[in-house]
Amino acid sequence: MNSKHLPLFIFLSVICTLANADESRFAKWGDQGDGTYANPVLNGDFADSDVEKLGDTWYLITSTNHLSPGMTIMESTDLINWKYTGHAIPSLTWEPDYNWDRMTGYQWGVWAGDMTYHEERKEWLCYQIDYQSGLYLTRAKDITGPWSEPELLLERQHWTDPTVFFDYETQEAWILVNWGRGSPPEPDKDNELKLFKLSWDGGKLLDEGKTVFAGNKVEAAKLRRFNNQWYIMMIEWQGKGEERDRKQLCLRSTTDSIYGPYESKMVMEREAVNDRSACQGSLIETPDGKWWFMHQLVQNGEPVFHGRPQCLQPVTWTDGWPIIGKDIDNDGVGEPVWTHKKPIESDSKLNLQTSDEFESETIAPQWNWNHNPRTDRYSLTQRPGYLRLTASKPILEERAKMKDPFWGVPNTLSQRQIGIGKTRVEAKLDLSGLQNGTHAGICHFSGPFQKYLGQFAVFGVRQGSDDKRELFFRHTRAEKTGPQIDSATIYLRSDTDFDKATFSWSLDGETWNKTDYHYTLKFGNWRGNRPGLFCWNTQTDDIEKSGHIDIDWFRYTPSSRTVD
Repeated sequence: MNSKHLPLFIFLSVICTLANADESRFAKWGDQGDGTYANPVLNGDFADSDVEKLGDTWYLITSTNHLSPGMTIMESTDLINWKYTGHAIPSLTWEPDYNWDRMTGYQWGVWAGDMTYHEERKEWLCYQIDYQSGLYLTRAKDITGPWSEPELLLERQHWTDPTVFFDYETQEAWILVNWGRGSPPEPDKDNELKLFKLSWDGGKLLDEGKTVFAGNKVEAAKLRRFNNQWYIMMIEWQGKGEERDRKQLCLRSTTDSIYGPYESKMVMEREAVNDRSACQGSLIETPDGKWWFMHQLVQNGEPVFHGRPQCLQPVTWTDGWPIIGKDIDNDGVGEPVWTHKKPIESDSKLNLQTSDEFESETIAPQWNWNHNPRTDRYSLTQRPGYLRLTASKPILEERAKMKDPFWGVPNTLSQRQIGIGKTRVEAKLDLSGLQNGTHAGICHFSGPFQKYLGQFAVFGVRQGSDDKRELFFRHTRAEKTGPQIDSATIYLRSDTDFDKATFSWSLDGETWNKTDYHYTLKFGNWRGNRPGLFCWNTQTDDIEKSGHIDIDWFRYTPSSRTVD
């Protein structure tokens, strides 16, 4: 090699090494089976978490945007191994954009929220703000539901990210929110954290609110009280140029008043070799008196196709301040750790629900519909042991300028991708119910962008006007067709390796035919990749003529939690 090219070669080698090291950190995740865990503990799109404990169980909520039901609930007894429990928002009822006949709510819906258990009322309360609409509350006596229909507490006021606190000593309650850019929003003003008095039942704001802190794009506040002092964990953008990043701050009151004044300290930042911001989460105390912080990795680096995963960090207290993770560079600010001893000894064999044999009469909690479903077009009881998806004609709203039918297909069912390594989706489909114009199969998607372009791939079978069935693959308005399918049964498969997806099919579930179809997994409109199922008909919406698909089972194998 010419010596003058050596510096460039070394530079590129270092960059590649750092990139590969950064990617490998996400390959090992969760419970490692040896008493330790690796971050992320939830290696998928589990954005905007909030954690609440009742008894010996922790409950976590995570945002869902336009997906329905909204606000996924999960549970764990060790903070490492989680399972799906249900959803705090049965249906997105407050705007027509989320209905199956509109499907134009991709930018909005269920954002970051806060869930708490009201000890006196023996009731769960879940708050969330739809940025285009307002602040909403749902309630349930049991975490598994039924949950109430959303109650509007305040119409849109340019705010996000609610957090609540109920003081059982004084019988007072508050809600703190991120209040746009100024109040009212002005381009030259900082964001504000605004505190409102809340009725004791949690259902009414009692005043106009008071600003307790202002900063550059502050968001994602969590409100706590320790030793007669108030603490607010929050994000603030700091720095300039390439150094600009989200920092995890802690505000601490200098008196016993919730209104402050507050002093501020940075308590966590990303470490030098990782380009993804580490912030936005909840302080958690375990029964042994130790403290932890559950937070997300933000989508400002690579890899990002799996969305915003959740990490768990140990917390140490110094002079009344929490230091999150480990102070690697000795500057008084914590950085994330990637492996650690588990907080609580537990069974390491627990796995998050992913596969579904469709033996229940209700949709399992790992699933979400794309917008509110068309309830008369799916069933788990018409043919017990199968999920029947009856085709609808795609909704093509002129004002939405949808340029591909996929984004207007009612009743597309999906779940979060788990892991960035090798994953596999397999589905067994009965094609007997297809009619002319029916398209059905498996899919990958995240979210649309640039007027509903890109970020999806569908692979399945379509029936033409001549009653013949053929394999097809569609991605970003480009469609390919494959061989004719004469069998009444087909098995479909997608394999992912990092961000690359390939597709195969079989007529007997044993001999597989690999296609040349491929898709690069993406992150879009605040959502990571989601594998799922679809069924539509381009020719008719008549339920008697549109056809249906019967799915016998959907088997999803996430990437391995350990790395050899």
